[in-house]
Amino acid sequence: MHTFSYYSHTRIVFVFSEKAMIKRTILSFVFLLGLSSAYPSEIPPEIVNAFKSGNAGLLAQHFNNTVEFNMLDNENIYSKVQAEIILREFFKNNVPVDFSLLHQGGKESSKYAIGILTTQNNKKFRVTFLIKNIDNKSFIHQLRIEYENV
Repeated sequence: MHTFSYYSHTRIVFVFSEKAMIKRTILSFVFLLGLSSAYPSEIPPEIVNAFKSGNAGLLAQHFNNTVEFNMLDNENIYSKVQAEIILREFFKNNVPVDFSLLHQGGKESSKYAIGILTTQNNKKFRVTFLIKNIDNKSFIHQLRIEYENV
């Protein structure tokens, strides 16, 4: 009887370990699945492409009704239309040749990105923006354009 008890105890430990391993595997899967849904998508590609091409109109489609806009140390809150006009003038004087994202992060409801805009006149600008998702649409709430310190 003593042998049976020992075998039974060993078997229980084995079953417990197997259940714990299955539980850890399931929890890991749920955690990874949660991460992918917490960050369901990156910065919308239309926004990145609009910066690359200098398309103020396309960017304005992603502006919130008001935008906190800081361009070269001139900060103000502008309407969507005003922000588009200012950005259009900026792109006219600084025609983009490239835009690359350096970093992006956030969560489902709000995201931020930092990128470098390179222009035809060999200037580099650091572009930082905050996007908030409202009804599954991305809106730029804050936009900062400043000289990149090389």
